Amino acid sequence: MKLRVLSLGAGVQSSTLALMIEHGDIPMVDCAIFADTMAEPKEVMDHLSWLKGKLSYPLHIVSKGNLTEDTIDIVEGRSHRKFMDIPFYTVNKETGKKGLLKRQCTSDYKITPVHQKIRQLLGLQKGEKRKRGTEVELLMGISIDEIVRMKENHVPWVKNVFPLIDNNISRQDCKNWFNERYQRQLPRSACIYCPYKTNGEWQYMKNEMPQEWDRAVEFDRKIRYGTTTDDSVFVHRSCKPLEEVTFKEEVTQYSLLDECDGMCGV
Repeated sequence: MKLRVLSLGAGVQSSTLALMIEHGDIPMVDCAIFADTMAEPKEVMDHLSWLKGKLSYPLHIVSKGNLTEDTIDIVEGRSHRKFMDIPFYTVNKETGKKGLLKRQCTSDYKITPVHQKIRQLLGLQKGEKRKRGTEVELLMGISIDEIVRMKENHVPWVKNVFPLIDNNISRQDCKNWFNERYQRQLPRSACIYCPYKTNGEWQYMKNEMPQEWDRAVEFDRKIRYGTTTDDSVFVHRSCKPLEEVTFKEEVTQYSLLDECDGMCGV
């Protein structure tokens, strides 16, 4: 009952790690698992399809559901849940005080589906305890320059391992390794309306990904009054409607690298 699994986000680091495994630079895994929020940009899903064709080991795609639809259902009162899972920015309409919603999306839509698939691969039924001697290594695509994202797995018998860090590999090293072998652009894996995007990423989406930009703008409008009657909700940290934001790079950004649990953005 031993399993070695790659947690695949289809971004720079995890894509490179997946191919390093395929090339024999990193020891082989039993499979890779990609958790689909159904809110990734098209370039990420296209890249995932390309990547799957390069791997000799299985790639499982799992999903808790459609994060976009689930969020709008909460906003419009069709869900039993009252609060959104995503850490959007808020402004109190009376006091003007800014706030930040609790982040639960990574846990609910990334980590939990991956763990459920691991249990399935181990042959465990819902509620069934693991068999004695069960050991799982979960490979995470976190590079040496993002060492702050290293965390232990909350499941005691699943051990998170970090091959890129163990081999002193940076994000730029990943890009260099990939570019030497493949003539292809590596995407940044994150939901189209992720509030941790930098201004540069928002500007790139606006310029180069008009369909995703339109989806993000529409989504931002729909969530405006999605918590309580006292708060307005925004995708961008400026707390302005997304289509009105001027994306200046000198504005200090929250970092996705500091905030997420090693499952997004890689």
